[in-house]
Amino acid sequence: MSFFQLVGLLMALAAGALIWRGQGVRERALLATRLRCQREGVVLLDQTVALRQTRLARDSDGRLRMRRVYQFEFTVTGGERYQGETTMLGLSPRHIMLPPHRDDGEQIY
Repeated sequence: MSFFQLVGLLMALAAGALIWRGQGVRERALLATRLRCQREGVVLLDQTVALRQTRLARDSDGRLRMRRVYQFEFTVTGGERYQGETTMLGLSPRHIMLPPHRDDGEQIY
């Protein structure tokens, strides 16, 4: 095996590891989002989150972590769709944002 083949293999393995790890982070984001939607009394549509942004950020200890922002849609009444965001820092959910929305009684929260 040549040096370039070895480097190519290592790069492919690193890319695969990043994708695999990212899938685990996505599953954690989905679980955190589901729990938050249940607490708020809203329905998570499509039962999924979609990756919107990825970048490096520092955690509270100053270490570099991957910051991922996932987008999701939810509804209260079934008639209106709202978009929310779940921000993950490493493996931990940092912020789940639900924009102002109407409840069944037409009040805005």
